[in-house]
Amino acid sequence: MVKGPGRDQRGPMERLVRIAAYLQAHPEVGVLGEELIKVAGFEGGRDAGTQLKRELGHLEAQGWQIENVNGPGEPARYRMTTVDNRLRVRLTPGQQAELRRAVLLARREDLVQRLGLPAGSAGDELPVPAAVRAATPDALPLVVDAVRDHQLLSFTYKGTRRTVHPESVRNQNGTWYLRAVEDADLAEPVVKAFVVSRMSGAEAHAPGSAQRVPAVRHTGLHPMSWEIDPPVEVTLRTPAHYEDDVRRWLGEPEGVEPDGDGAVRMRYRVTHRAALRTRLNELGDRVRIVEPEEVRAEVIAALDAARGGSTR
Repeated sequence: MVKGPGRDQRGPMERLVRIAAYLQAHPEVGVLGEELIKVAGFEGGRDAGTQLKRELGHLEAQGWQIENVNGPGEPARYRMTTVDNRLRVRLTPGQQAELRRAVLLARREDLVQRLGLPAGSAGDELPVPAAVRAATPDALPLVVDAVRDHQLLSFTYKGTRRTVHPESVRNQNGTWYLRAVEDADLAEPVVKAFVVSRMSGAEAHAPGSAQRVPAVRHTGLHPMSWEIDPPVEVTLRTPAHYEDDVRRWLGEPEGVEPDGDGAVRMRYRVTHRAALRTRLNELGDRVRIVEPEEVRAEVIAALDAARGGSTR
């Protein structure tokens, strides 16, 4: 009997996770389309390239930013420039199950029973890179459960024992972050980001023990709004007729002032340097970094690395 609309979606979901995991493991140089076709299991099939593009479209619809970094006429090379799937675990039971499967693909067989999946489905038969498995922090399953079940979470971080009220957990640029409010800050809630891999001695309290906390200030999908790095003020120079282009890629500046010769200077408070570099690459020669020198040097170094170490 042919299954109806409720047919098992596990296979397609696992295929998407394999593709995302493989892209995440190659953040700098990206992955050739033919490699992703093999990862997806489309090799030898009809219209494999079209099928791959369809899967990439599904990932992009979920908030993953994927681009072809090769030029026209060259074999497609895809790079995930933003890894932010907003793993908010205030989800439906079905969505929670798919989230657990995604976590499982980067983990071990010993999580199968806990996550309620059939034996032999831990992903060992799937081409998930060892680098992705190794990068998954031990505390991640506990953190995911604490967010979903509104549990107070205690752990040692930077030498201090902390108790927090979780808000969300997410993956950005290959690093897992917990967004939470420390118990001592509840009177005036400040959502902080904790790197999950730096936690030790993590313990979850009873379900429902955590208070619901305000959403993170930067909840939009625009990566320039994410507070990943210490803030730094960056001044850019661009011809006035490109000002709208800069705003589209970088968001609204802190200030704009004329700079002669039909140009303007735009000041930005930058808290996500990797996102800044990616967007400056897209803007190309339409914009120049005026200051600080350290940010300018980072952008040049990233460009040199992308070119295989060549210098200008």
